[in-house]
Amino acid sequence: MKYYAKPLNRLINELNRLPGIGGKMAQRLAFHILSMKDSEALALADAIREAKQTMRYCSVCGNLTDEDPCSICRDDSRDDSIICVVESPKDVIAMEKIREFRGRYHVLHGAISPMDGIGPEDINLKSLITRLQDEKVQELMIATNPTIEGEATAMYIARLIKPSGIRVTRIAHGIPVGGDLEYADQVTLLKAVEGRREL
Repeated sequence: MKYYAKPLNRLINELNRLPGIGGKMAQRLAFHILSMKDSEALALADAIREAKQTMRYCSVCGNLTDEDPCSICRDDSRDDSIICVVESPKDVIAMEKIREFRGRYHVLHGAISPMDGIGPEDINLKSLITRLQDEKVQELMIATNPTIEGEATAMYIARLIKPSGIRVTRIAHGIPVGGDLEYADQVTLLKAVEGRREL
């Protein structure tokens, strides 16, 4: 039985393809969009079009930007001696929100995952190696996600870079602020113990 007109069905299907949007949420969003004023709906469509057409990856660090190089790579006040390696542009935003890290970034656009057929050649590693030729770089801080893939990627990069003499560090993982030990899984507790520091 056909429930929706073709254009509405297409809109629901397209929204359903977005991550984290299930069938019911896609339906709700589609009906909400249709109830918007024409000017609001067109502004939304135009914002999507503009972002898709103007955003690109920075030729230096791989972050999303509308100008190349990105604002972080153009910032002369940043510390050139340390590069923070992250998996995605979203991770750069998360790091910037803490307002403590003043170094440079390198976005891998993924993590090594043999199960998914993603090897070192499938992520943005070649340009990282090139960037590390700069004698200013003294430390590589790896901030990949605390997943199996993130850990594998961190270990691979560490083994690749350590012979060069550049210091390789890994961000600490463990119990979140406000969390209870009884609810933490074993791996999180282990990481918290391994990453302990003196008070």
